[in-house]
Order: sequence, then structure tokens, then C-alpha cells
Amino acid sequence: MNKNKSEHTKDDNYLKHVSQIDQVNFLNFRRYLIDWYETVKRDLPWRKNQDPYKVWVSEIMLQQTQVDTVIPYFDRFIKQFPTPAALANAEEDQVLKAWEGLGYYSRARNLHAAVKEVAASYGGQVPVDKEELKSLKGIGPYTLGAIMSIAYNQPEPAVDGNVMRVLSRVFIIEEDIKKVKTRHIFEALVRRLIDQKRPSDFNQGLMELGALICKPTKPLCEECPLQSICLAHQQKIETTLPVKSKAKKQKKLNYYVAVIESPEGKILIEKRPSEGLLANLYQFPMIEQTKTDCSLLSEYLSAEYDTNLNQEQMLEPVKHVFSHLIWSIDAVKFMAQASFIPKEHQRWVDKKELGDLAFPVPHQKVLRQI
Repeated sequence: MNKNKSEHTKDDNYLKHVSQIDQVNFLNFRRYLIDWYETVKRDLPWRKNQDPYKVWVSEIMLQQTQVDTVIPYFDRFIKQFPTPAALANAEEDQVLKAWEGLGYYSRARNLHAAVKEVAASYGGQVPVDKEELKSLKGIGPYTLGAIMSIAYNQPEPAVDGNVMRVLSRVFIIEEDIKKVKTRHIFEALVRRLIDQKRPSDFNQGLMELGALICKPTKPLCEECPLQSICLAHQQKIETTLPVKSKAKKQKKLNYYVAVIESPEGKILIEKRPSEGLLANLYQFPMIEQTKTDCSLLSEYLSAEYDTNLNQEQMLEPVKHVFSHLIWSIDAVKFMAQASFIPKEHQRWVDKKELGDLAFPVPHQKVLRQI
């Protein structure tokens, strides 16, 4: 069985879950959507010339992050790294610093690694071949589809949360969008729906519709170009869709953060491990609150570093919410009576250097207080 026939058979199997597919006119869907998109599409910096590198960077930044937040980061990032070659030649610390504040730093590290591969194997040009592009680190099904359709105008599905929300309502798809199988259902549907001549406008139109009109809690149905063919709207059940299982409860972790200053006015920092949460970012020393009481923190750290540390002040507490964790931080400023040799992953830095290093958001909040 050839590859195209195999994919078609898979799609047929997934589309069995879209029981009301025949009740929506595909031609009208495409026409209404693209006509609307041409009229209302936002003037976003990565849309100006659909450069594959800029589309790639924007799509990675937009994962888990709102458009308005991304725009200034994107502009600064492209100014600093205007081409794949410029990004490939950068040091990781430079890339992480440029990404500072966007969060989900594995996105930046994967992008950096993938662009290095583009420079080494593809002459600095983002691959137009689907299989080559898919082989790059951090390129999943959504990013692959977005680059192929938006930059190269190929009819590939790019299914994100916005797209699933729109389609679940138009076709009344009651599958849990948290499940991998459900994403395959929507990808199969988009492959049937997509405008073969204008896949870039079609996919961007779907995303735009989900972002601006078909919102999660209060959809603006009266302004929707698909209102007349939306099955959920006809049945007044649009707010019940999409079906989404509840996220697991976030785990709460309590920490002390120690801002330690030497007699020479330098600040002790440390680098996080190269794997895991916030990998390779800098931070102030962190201590789990289960290890000691706040009143004994000075004695605990003095023993840890084999020198006397005097507590100077309590800083404002910091709370930071990750997707799966909540950090609650009590930050304390200490003065060391004498300099000491830092641990292997730590070093002393001048205060003026702190602004050049990439810190995670909770530690940026501490940094702004010193």
C-alpha cells in the first residue's frame, strides 16, 4: 500500500468519530473562513513576508504564550538573530537571555539545536521537505504543519487548541481534546477541509477565528463567519464544547531563596542542571523549606558554606505558577563576613553582570528587589 493511500485509510478511520461531517458544506466553510480572514487578519510581524525562519520562531514562541506577549519578544529575538546562521552561531546563554521571561525554556534550547542542524545539514535554509523538517528537534505535528502551510503554502494540517475548539463546535465533535487520538481526528478533518490552493490562509484563518471569535468561554457567535453552518450554534451547545478533561492538580513547593553578598559587593549565583525544569538558567541559591526553619536559615547556610552569614533583610515573597507546579518563595538577603569558594555549579558575579544573565521569572522578581 502506498503512503498516500495508507494515510487516506487512517484518516477515514479517524473521521468515523465525526458523525455529522456530511451536515457541513465544505466549500462554504472554506469560502466563508478565507473571506473573513482576508478582512480581519491582524498585522503580525511574522506575517509580513512568511519567511520560513520567522514563521518557525513565531510558532515556537506562541506555544503556551499569548500573541500580545510574544510580539515584543519576537521583534527583539529577530533583531538579535535575524537569520538561521546568526542563531546557529550564538551561545546558548545568549539564546536563553533573549528568551528570558517567555518561559518553557526547552523551546528555546530545542530551537537552537534545530537551527544548528539546519546550518550544518541544509545550508542554512529551513527545509521545504516534510520529512527533513519533521526530523528537526522540537518540530512536532503542529509546528510542522504551521511551517509547511504558512511559509510553503502546502496543504498540511496545523492543529492547535484554537483549531480544535472551532472544529469541535462546527461539527459537534465530543471527543476529549486532551487525548492524542483526538488530535488525529482533527488532523484528518483538516486534511479533508483545507483549501488546496490557499492552505496558508485557511490554516491561519482557523487559528485567527479561534483566537478572536470562537473563544473558550464567551464565543462571539454573532460575529462568526461560520455561524450559519455551525452545528453547535444551531443547537445552542457551543459553550459545552470542546470536551476537555480536567488538568491534574498542581503540586506546591515551598523554597527559601538566599541572596548572598560578599564583602567585595559580589552576589552568589548558581546554574541549574542541564536537564529538567528551567535547565541551564541562573538563579540565586534555593533551599527547600522542609530542610530548615526560616529562623534557623542563617545558621543552616553558614554551615553549608563554612562562613558566617548575617541576615540583612526579608525581601518580598514571590509566588510563581507553572503548568504543573506552584513555587512559593521566601527571599532573604544575607551578607557574608568573608568571601568563600563557591560550589562547582556556583560563582560570584558583580551586580552589574546580573542583568546579562538569563534568570527564570521567579528569580527575576527577586533580582528586581536588590
